[in-house]
Amino acid sequence: MARTARELLETTTGTLAPDPQANRLVPLVARGAAGRDTLAALALEQRWVIAADRRAFAYLAHRTAETPRTAAYFTALAEGEAVAGQRLEAFVEACGVDEARSVAYTPLPGCQAYPAYVAWLALNGSPAETVLALHANFSAWGGYCATIAGALRRHYGFSDEACGFFDLFAAPDPELEHRTTAAVQEGLDAGHLSEDLVRRYGLLLQSYERMFWHTLWESDRGRAGQVD
Repeated sequence: MARTARELLETTTGTLAPDPQANRLVPLVARGAAGRDTLAALALEQRWVIAADRRAFAYLAHRTAETPRTAAYFTALAEGEAVAGQRLEAFVEACGVDEARSVAYTPLPGCQAYPAYVAWLALNGSPAETVLALHANFSAWGGYCATIAGALRRHYGFSDEACGFFDLFAAPDPELEHRTTAAVQEGLDAGHLSEDLVRRYGLLLQSYERMFWHTLWESDRGRAGQVD
């Protein structure tokens, strides 16, 4: 029996849910044990990620102009990255990053593998499958952001403004959920949605997401001189 878009989104998100033990940095932040230099690195890496993802989503919107609901989804993602970039600056400032440090910073390859793959999807990915894979990854990302936002207030004394970047992603976005469902349904109606391809895209996104956090965790542990 054919599944609806909502059913497919739910099953895909469940299937691609990451191992709760895979992300070692977020628990470190959650208990206030991550160094402030690590938070600064997180802020600076996100600057690079946001800029890359915004362009990738805008290109996907251009690619899918003939499928309006899918194009609307990618347009919403690109617009969301623009808002995220604005909110990120308060976090960057709270981490004590000045212009000189920002200019001198060299991004870490392990952190930038994720946006590099998103860019690959923008150029090569099948759009409907990309929507599903991104949605599954965003579900985990939202949980990480909620945890970090709470920890920044509780352990690091960050203001609401400084936490605004993480708050943006921590709360569900009903409008984006609607656009996601519509885009997936558009793919189903066209009859060219491969669940095998969704799984491949999703597993790679999950791996690169895990690499992002693990790279920062390794950097933090190296600065602390600890082995966990």
